[in-house]
This record gives sequence, C-alpha cells and structure tokens, in this order.
Amino acid sequence: QVQLVESGGGLVQPGGSLRLSCAASGSFFSIYTMGWYRQAPGKQREMVAIIGTGGTTNYTDSVKGRFTISRDNAKNTVYLQMNSLKPEDTALYYCRSSWLGNYSWGQGTQVTVSS
Repeated sequence: QVQLVESGGGLVQPGGSLRLSCAASGSFFSIYTMGWYRQAPGKQREMVAIIGTGGTTNYTDSVKGRFTISRDNAKNTVYLQMNSLKPEDTALYYCRSSWLGNYSWGQGTQVTVSS
C-alpha cells in the first residue's frame, strides 16, 4: 500500500498562493490516479482536483481557473498549485491515491486563508 505525505500548507492572505506537494512511497506511482481533497470544519470532505495516469485533470467548480494539479512521476509526487486563494478555501487538504478500487490517504496539510 502506498504511503502519502503532504506538505506545503500554511497561513496565507486572501489573494495569495500556495503550492501543496504529496510525496508517495513505493514503486509504480505512475499507475495511480491521484487526487487532492479538502475538509473544512463542520463540512464533508470534497474532491478538489484529480489527475489521471495520462495527465487528464478534473476540478471542482469552485477552484477552476485558480488551482492546478500536476504530477511528476519521476519524483513520485503530485502537486496542487493554488492561486487567488479565498477564505472559503480554508481546510485540511488531503492527498489520495487510487488504483482498481484501492485507496490510500495522506495525513493532511492545513491551509488557512485569512487576513
């Protein structure tokens, strides 16, 4: 089972940017569909962005045009570039891998957008 470790969260002012990283252990990273999810206090966890094995991406409507997901298979890492951040983006952000119905989650990294 792949192990995932997120990093890059922090406190940022509205309109600012952050880049999250998710490093995966083990081999065969390229076969996994990778995704970023987030959970705000009192809310359900939601999908933010997904990138497939061929690089196809999908985003939730609220982040389209502001966030970009990418992957570097040579580094076993998936990224989430977040621009024009808003207070409503505040949440714990999780990385997830999926392959044939098997999922792994990271421990999460906190993103707080506040002035």
